[in-house]
Amino acid sequence: MPRQYHIKLDEGDIAPYVLLPGDPGRVAAVASFWDESRKVAENREYVTYTGNYKGIPISCTSTGIGAPSTAIALEELARAGAKTFLRIGTCGTFQDFVTNGDIAIIDSAARYDGASKLYAPLEFPAVASHEVVAACIEAGKGLGYPSHVGTSRSADTFYACHSRPGSSFNGYWQSGWREHFEDLRRMNVLAAEMEAGIVLVLARLWGLRAGAIAVVLDNVLSVAGESGSFDPEAGFSHSTDNIEKIARMGSEAIRILAEKDQAKARPL
Repeated sequence: MPRQYHIKLDEGDIAPYVLLPGDPGRVAAVASFWDESRKVAENREYVTYTGNYKGIPISCTSTGIGAPSTAIALEELARAGAKTFLRIGTCGTFQDFVTNGDIAIIDSAARYDGASKLYAPLEFPAVASHEVVAACIEAGKGLGYPSHVGTSRSADTFYACHSRPGSSFNGYWQSGWREHFEDLRRMNVLAAEMEAGIVLVLARLWGLRAGAIAVVLDNVLSVAGESGSFDPEAGFSHSTDNIEKIARMGSEAIRILAEKDQAKARPL
């Protein structure tokens, strides 16, 4: 098989289990928690490390921001031999019972992106593998991280659809955005992020496994404040502790999955 065009990986460069952060700058940080790792490729927004975590082969590839670049990464990773994907990232929340620093374990996604619609109609659900969700729950409990399981709103936009004017450049705003976030809260949507939906849809279409976890940075309903202005630097906290949480929990979830896979493969 030829080298994959965008991610620059050959078959054998990656493990069957792949962590998927968005930021290429986070890949080395994630791999630093493994027992051994090496950079195997870097091109555009795609950086890949492969290594070993507690005896389990593991890889980490950045996807960039949003569904289109994530879809490219998944297409090419699957062709290079990846079988299980775990999106690890950050998110906002719509729910007041969720605290900053908690982990959202995403078992499903409301598809507000465009890329997944080109693969399957909206009637096709974005749902995580039960095995991956269970492994994430177990990993979170083992690490003592407060976690919540639920649905994410995966959207292509970061600045659009906020409930008050001021989020988009030059004050641009649509009246239909006014209740969008509140409607999601009423529907018990847990998280707001940009990649989980396409990851879950593609893995399910291809007969592979996927899930997603994200550390909660803030409540998106309160970020704008009463003034209506939107400043993500003021609202969100991108601490190294948060990156460590998703790196450790993601790696532990992969270990749990791999060990269960190995147990199933052993003869009785």
